[in-house]
Amino acid sequence: MLIILRKILLISDTHGYIDDKIIDYSKKADEIWHAGDIGNLKIIDELKNINKVRAVYGNIDNINIRKDLKRDLKFQIEDLKVLITHIGGYPPNYNKRTILELQKYKPDLFICGHSHILKIMYDKKFKLLHINPGAIGKYGFHQKRTMVRFKIDKKEIKNLEIVEFDR
Repeated sequence: MLIILRKILLISDTHGYIDDKIIDYSKKADEIWHAGDIGNLKIIDELKNINKVRAVYGNIDNINIRKDLKRDLKFQIEDLKVLITHIGGYPPNYNKRTILELQKYKPDLFICGHSHILKIMYDKKFKLLHINPGAIGKYGFHQKRTMVRFKIDKKEIKNLEIVEFDR
């Protein structure tokens, strides 16, 4: 039996910046997920020329980006329920809006951006994996540019990898 794993590239906080490194990693993924603060719709257009893109808008994104994208994305890929938003918080300190969404939707994977701090942690209360990929753009206080890659096999996340670049 042939098993095909879905390869995901997870990025956030590009703030209008994209480079060859991001493009190269995007070409190796089946889907690119962006957790907001895109900065310019050209980023999404360029990524869509490479692969399927799922993205939400962030707090710095203008009206044009907000017209094209949603605040939250809820979807199922394989058997994995996913919720992506830009500002969500961390276990156990989610914001009130996020808590309501987590209670209602019950995702297996919760993704947010905003903080520019890479965090991957399991939330025992909501029984989900929380991922913030940090920031891949050059704008902000972060010292390293980060993104996350992983594979999805039915309901499992496999081969989770942090990708890091100097600013």
